[in-house]
Amino acid sequence: MQETFATLFFRIYDRKIASGEITFGRLGMDKNHFTNMCTDKSFVPPIEAVEKLCVTMKLTGDETKMLIDAAQRGHGKSK
Repeated sequence: MQETFATLFFRIYDRKIASGEITFGRLGMDKNHFTNMCTDKSFVPPIEAVEKLCVTMKLTGDETKMLIDAAQRGHGKSK
């Protein structure tokens, strides 16, 4: 079973927060998107927001691919 976007995002986010690499304030993430992901694991922000998060969070190529793929699946746009 593939991870939902929210599950994958929070796994990466928690690791980066714990290491001090990022803070929520520096993400530039819409607070409503964050809240929606916390309360509805099927919620996926718009792909443009996901792409921006990948850059802001300084994700590796593999992490970026996994997160964008999960977002596309969540939006019903599997590649």
